[in-house]
Amino acid sequence: MKELDYGAGYTYDHDDPDGFSAQNCFPDSLPRQSFYQPAERGFEREIAKRLAYWDRLRKVKSYGRSDETD
Repeated sequence: MKELDYGAGYTYDHDDPDGFSAQNCFPDSLPRQSFYQPAERGFEREIAKRLAYWDRLRKVKSYGRSDETD
């Protein structure tokens, strides 16, 4: 399959130092959607923190900056 260039440009999350490559596997024409909004109670608070962290990391890796530095 490598001879056919399958997987070219693919970034394996586990090889990334952060364990998160922020790679978009959807077509560019498909807008990013959120399918889950954790509640502000119980363990869902921790899930919300993790999702927020990944969102910030995605912005840094995609655009080279974060909203916190704007």
